[in-house]
Amino acid sequence: EAARRKVAGYINAEYNHEVIFTRGTTESVNLVAYTFGEKFVRPGDEVIVSQLEHHSNFVPWQQMCLRRGATLRLLPFDEHGELDLLLFDSLLNEKTRLVAVNHVSNSLGTVNPVGEIIRLAHAHDVPVLVDAAQSVQHLEHDVRSLDTDFYVFSGHKMYGPMGIGVFYGKEKWLEVLPPFMSGGEMIDTVTPEKVTFNVLPFKFEAGTPNVAEAIGLGAASDYLQQFDQAELQKYEEDLLAYGLTLLAEIPDLVIYGSPKHRSSILPFNVSGIQHYDMGVLLDSMGIAVRTGQHCTQPIMDALRISGTVRASLALYNDRADLEKLASGVRRVIKMLKR
Repeated sequence: EAARRKVAGYINAEYNHEVIFTRGTTESVNLVAYTFGEKFVRPGDEVIVSQLEHHSNFVPWQQMCLRRGATLRLLPFDEHGELDLLLFDSLLNEKTRLVAVNHVSNSLGTVNPVGEIIRLAHAHDVPVLVDAAQSVQHLEHDVRSLDTDFYVFSGHKMYGPMGIGVFYGKEKWLEVLPPFMSGGEMIDTVTPEKVTFNVLPFKFEAGTPNVAEAIGLGAASDYLQQFDQAELQKYEEDLLAYGLTLLAEIPDLVIYGSPKHRSSILPFNVSGIQHYDMGVLLDSMGIAVRTGQHCTQPIMDALRISGTVRASLALYNDRADLEKLASGVRRVIKMLKR
């Protein structure tokens, strides 16, 4: 419970019981998709998701719509890797039940204007779920300032343990949503005829809690709280700009997306070199990157590529790391293009 208080403070939740512990972002999204779908979604209704979503904030809504007879509406991104707010506003209508969007794209690094998306959706009385897995450690994470209805993220993205995550929901929604899982701890009374459920947050935390990982997440919150958020964000943005400049100087290298605001992600390919080959060879030099679709196949399909090389930046990186990355890419090119 002390860890819950720390996490609630970190995201500036109004009440500690608005913080529900889950196994991660994926379980948090599924929790909302199942409970909200069961309670509020009927045949003919619509749910809007963006084309920039990780599969964990896409597939649960797709499957919920299939179960409930609803329609999944896709908000595409443009040639810069950005969402069109005018198009988004035109998608909102009396059938829209929920909007799901990430704060930062894990593939392109695009920082989505979630504040404006929430404002537009709320003008139509539509709640919004923000996937903060890629932003909670990089950008402002004030759920009350955003006025988001639901906010989800994973502990390991905050340099905490794996297997722990957070589902934040406004109290008014948590009170009316049905439980996601049934069992111990989440009940009030049980008889052969009926059951009544426990108070928040325990209503959504069935079974033995993930105690050690929750405490670890609380420790990660303590660690991040020691930094000035604006100063930390400026440091990471300067690193990102430096990295983009270094990579742009490399012949035949393509950087994907050109959003006005990008965070923490350097997505690229080199013409004639398969992304996996680039990743394996960089790994052999001690340079850690990810390769493939990054659980965002709709993005890759829109870009007409099979995957990218993705370098991710964080508070522990410095300019020397980016120089080693650029040098490593040049070395791979020299090796494979002889």
